[in-house]
Amino acid sequence: MVLLPGPSKTKHTMKKLTVALLAVAVTVTGAFAGTSSKTFKETVTPAPECKFRDQEIQVDAFGLGTFFDQGQPGWGGGLGVNYFFSKFIGIGVEQDLFGRDNNTAEWSTAGNLFVRFPICSINLAPYALVGGGAAYGNGSGHGFGHAGGGLEYRITNNIGIFSDARYVYSSVEPQNAVAIRSGLRFAF
Repeated sequence: MVLLPGPSKTKHTMKKLTVALLAVAVTVTGAFAGTSSKTFKETVTPAPECKFRDQEIQVDAFGLGTFFDQGQPGWGGGLGVNYFFSKFIGIGVEQDLFGRDNNTAEWSTAGNLFVRFPICSINLAPYALVGGGAAYGNGSGHGFGHAGGGLEYRITNNIGIFSDARYVYSSVEPQNAVAIRSGLRFAF
């Protein structure tokens, strides 16, 4: 014959089982307390800093080749200073010295308006320019105008290389020329 526990013994066993389960739950919960949980966040890579800045002063040092519609080409160089109001628009002034033959040298001073289009991801800025000035040498002077375009590549935030070409027109002989400049640009 099998003896079954009475109703009071079953209640007592149920209470023990409930207390034991609560003790296990508290112990397990305490074991996980203070552990970090892993969250998955999307990492966003910041855009690279653009090396072409607003309110930038530039100093240019360049070599110059001038190819006239008549006669010998001219070779020389010059210096320039530019100021950009924004990444896109700037003004500048340059002084050039070049010679066409052994005894002919010419100075020119020009002002320019620049419109550039920086491609910050590759540190390259194509630009257009328009301007004019005066050329003088050998006892005479004359005015001229020019328009053209070029490219600048920034090696660092403050040093770049550039090359541009412009069509130069004048009212004196030789009336037309193509001027090509290449050099270093220091930006501040």
